[in-house]
Amino acid sequence: MGRYIGPWVKIDRRFGVVVSGKKSAYRILQRRNYPPGQHGRLKGRRRKLTEYGLRLMEKQKLKFLYGGLREKQFKRYFDMAAKSKENTGEALLQILERRLDNVVYRLGFAVTRRQARQLVAHGHILVNGQKVNIPSYLVEPGDVIEVKPSSRDIPFLKENLENLDPRSVPDWLEVDRDNFRGKVLKLPENVQEYLEIPVNLQYVIEFYSKV
Repeated sequence: MGRYIGPWVKIDRRFGVVVSGKKSAYRILQRRNYPPGQHGRLKGRRRKLTEYGLRLMEKQKLKFLYGGLREKQFKRYFDMAAKSKENTGEALLQILERRLDNVVYRLGFAVTRRQARQLVAHGHILVNGQKVNIPSYLVEPGDVIEVKPSSRDIPFLKENLENLDPRSVPDWLEVDRDNFRGKVLKLPENVQEYLEIPVNLQYVIEFYSKV
């Protein structure tokens, strides 16, 4: 299955939480707190899910939280995590956090992961002085991520950094707003503590363990 390109407000309403990262989505969910579709309002409460459905829902939430990753790619990340010596759920989150588009988002260069993916894909981001336009590129401790000098006048990018609260940047990253630069200090730890939405990682693990 390809990457989702439809309206993200439908995804937010499907899950009942904001996975898109858009501030306007919170207001929409308050007004339309029922599933999308022709019969969403008529059905009223969200239907009770099966055990499989619960696990599928948590897996999908995590996929869409990180920008709507393709299933093949997400499954590859899970397989990498399952082979690591760490807890599978924590290892999976660590891999997702190390994606370049996510790092650009965490540093405050972008307000959503999808906006961050565009910055990377359009060649606005440098890693250790070299242009990297692959959103799935995995950063390493010591890597320096910065906005290309010729791209620093992009209005929304300057506004994002001006409005950035440095306290929102996780402790495994360091940001230098004046120079449009950030650095990876270490591998991310305890990622679940600062996820934007609650995700049951055990359900994600169980989903792939049973398919």
